[in-house]
Amino acid sequence: MSAAGDRLQDTARQAALDLPDVSHGYPFTPGLDVYKVAGKVFLIVTDDPDEQIVTVKCEPEHARAQVRGYASITPGRYLDKRHWISLGPGPGITERLVTDAVEGSYDLVVERLPRPAP
Repeated sequence: MSAAGDRLQDTARQAALDLPDVSHGYPFTPGLDVYKVAGKVFLIVTDDPDEQIVTVKCEPEHARAQVRGYASITPGRYLDKRHWISLGPGPGITERLVTDAVEGSYDLVVERLPRPAP
C-alpha cells in the first residue's frame, strides 16, 4: 500500500525518532523539520501540505537507482543532488520504503562521524 503524503511524513518522523541520539528542530525555516544525529542532518521533512516530501541522504549509486525506479523519488531538494533524494507520495512509496530510507540515511551519517581517540 502506498503511503499518502501525511503518512509518508509521519512515518519518516517516527522512524527518525526511533533511532538513538536523534534531535530535530527548524534551523532553516519554519516549514522544514530537520533531523540530526551528532549535529549532522540525515532527514528533512517538508511541512508544506502542498509539497509533502521527505529528503534523505543516499549513496550516489543507490540514489540514481531509486530515482529511476520510482516516479515520486527525485534528486534531493535543498541539498546536493547526488547524495540526497526526496520521496513524495506515489506508486510504490510504502511505509517500509520510507522507514528503510530514513534508517539508511541515519546509518550513512553515523558511519562518517569521527571516532573518539582510543
